[in-house]
Amino acid sequence: MAAVAVAGTAHAGSCASVRIVVPFPAGGAADQLARTLSMGLQQRQGTSIVVDNKPGANGNIGIDAVRRAAGDGCTWLVVPAGNLTINPTLFPALSYNVARDFRPVSLLASSPNVLAVHPSVKARTVPELVALAKLADQAGKPLGYASPGVGSGLHLAGELFHHKAGASMLHVPYKGTTQAVNDVVGGQVPMLFGTWPTLAPFVQSGALRAIAVTQSKRSPAAPDVRSLAEQGMPGIDVSSWYALLLPSATPRPLADALAVDVQTLFATPVIRSDLQRQGLEPVASTPEALATRIRDETASWATLIRTYHITPD
Repeated sequence: MAAVAVAGTAHAGSCASVRIVVPFPAGGAADQLARTLSMGLQQRQGTSIVVDNKPGANGNIGIDAVRRAAGDGCTWLVVPAGNLTINPTLFPALSYNVARDFRPVSLLASSPNVLAVHPSVKARTVPELVALAKLADQAGKPLGYASPGVGSGLHLAGELFHHKAGASMLHVPYKGTTQAVNDVVGGQVPMLFGTWPTLAPFVQSGALRAIAVTQSKRSPAAPDVRSLAEQGMPGIDVSSWYALLLPSATPRPLADALAVDVQTLFATPVIRSDLQRQGLEPVASTPEALATRIRDETASWATLIRTYHITPD
């Protein structure tokens, strides 16, 4: 392990600057994690690390930019799980192939997803919201739900929800989390599925009402928000997680060394506490653990997408 760490430290000096690409606008959890990495690893690696937000095409523009980058370890990708495990099935013509084009480095963090509504929505529980959705569907005016983009885990959470509810709902995709939240807070869209770190301030201020966490049990990050299963809708367990990857041409020792740096950083009490205050649970891992999770969840999502005939709208 010491040899790997030395290799990574020596390499860091060869980059005039490291660029962390986030394929979504600033303000979301992926952006927060990239900035945590930037601040935490600059001193450790002895080089400048900058965050480059490259939104567009549901994250595909930024991801493709990293795919085409040199394998010199100077370009990193921080990305939500959906782009790695959902999009390959939902968008078969993607410009990238996750297994072929990227080298896994580490899981970064996970967070619960929350179903939240604008305060004007007359529902405080899942059964009440299902009843409203059914009435709206019968009237030919299905309830809309916002998400940060087609193919995101939050989009799929909504698809699962309305299939389980037995009511058609209208997916309203945005180019990122911030825009989606702003329109729900503003009342343009009645509800959304979002990550708890993003929605918590709005829930706490009363700008949004949290109905449920989209998983089988309550989350320590949001202990007062009941789960879908508690409210009579089992079978949905969709949390968000985020990962760090490099272009596939990057030598394996550099990826291993960076993984060690991430594990060390995320084990620091101040970093762990800071992420947990944001509603994120640090889960730094080995490259092998990340590769396994990507492979397993890609297979699971593929089955679900085909079972429910989910398409990108």
